[in-house]
Amino acid sequence: MDFELSETEQLIQRTARDYAERKLLPVAGEIDEKSRFPMAEVRGLGELGLLGVNVPASFGGAEAGPVAYALSMMEIARGCASTAVTMAVTNMVGEIICRFGNDAQRAAYVPKLTSGEFAAGSFALSEPGAGSDPGGMQTTATPTANGFALNGAKAWVTSGAHAGVIVVWARTAPRETHPGAKGISCFLVEQGTPGLKVGPAERKMGLKGSNTVSLTFEDCRIPASAQLGQPQQGFAIAMMALDGGRIGISAQATGIAMAALEEAAQYAKDRRQFDRPISDFQAIQWFLADSRTELDAGRLLCLRAAQLKLEGKPFTREASMAKLFASEAAGRICDRNLQVHGGYGYVHDFAAERHVRDVRVTRIYEGTSEIQRTVIARSVLRG
Repeated sequence: MDFELSETEQLIQRTARDYAERKLLPVAGEIDEKSRFPMAEVRGLGELGLLGVNVPASFGGAEAGPVAYALSMMEIARGCASTAVTMAVTNMVGEIICRFGNDAQRAAYVPKLTSGEFAAGSFALSEPGAGSDPGGMQTTATPTANGFALNGAKAWVTSGAHAGVIVVWARTAPRETHPGAKGISCFLVEQGTPGLKVGPAERKMGLKGSNTVSLTFEDCRIPASAQLGQPQQGFAIAMMALDGGRIGISAQATGIAMAALEEAAQYAKDRRQFDRPISDFQAIQWFLADSRTELDAGRLLCLRAAQLKLEGKPFTREASMAKLFASEAAGRICDRNLQVHGGYGYVHDFAAERHVRDVRVTRIYEGTSEIQRTVIARSVLRG
């Protein structure tokens, strides 16, 4: 078992860490306070190759692999969780198009995603009535003389107001002949396409710098060339994308937890009560010990899944395990950090309360913790 990182992985990690410390940590609180989409910060990621870490160099990516992507995501999330969300989805969209798109689609969209020319890419799968169950999807893509007409609504679309291209799932075959998720296809929709309407930004508990909107399609006409992959292949594309996305979310949760643990340790050494630093007290030491143990466990689960993906081996179960454990452990680590800070942790003057708010959604998006447990259990029962 080799725990050593390659030179490329170490370089990507250092690059992301340096950028996070110079450009993200100083403005993370302001991004949160103003609910500001980090446009300049995301474009800076593009200049460093961090918007296409696992994308071929021929399309402007770093071509550094899934492990490097996970490591860079941890570092960026440590600096600013909102910026990390935009990075994660843009990387995922680039990978989807590289894997399932044709030459024209790859050439048209991927370089604009990796360079930052497009502020972001978006992933439009969930609907107001279809979240964990994509088979309940109501959005349709009806054939026309020149392509398709999209009608329906999508919910919780990350970066939906800023994305240059949006990956959209829609039903193309009737439920009678293609029940559940069997009749779903996938499309690439450009921002500004007539009939695409972007809703107002959601007012969220955390990740306030990450733009989250609903999308409505009203007779939105797209060309036949907008179809991604084969007809009725949409569900398979979504599941394969989510497997990789869950590595990203486990890395994101780990990065937030890294920041929380560092802050807890520093505050414990600085804060004095009863004429001694609170780090002298066993209760605080045990908080830190539990947090460090859980942080490392989540990080290793994440990197194991990334390594399996790098080797071309099945990683669905391992990605779900990584996301489940890392997201729930990160929630505990951030909560302990707030507790170490006491009353100061509950006010905006310290980052502790922001980490609690930001990390909570990692147990929900890219598949809830309950869905991860279902995926893992099915794998166990299959033997």
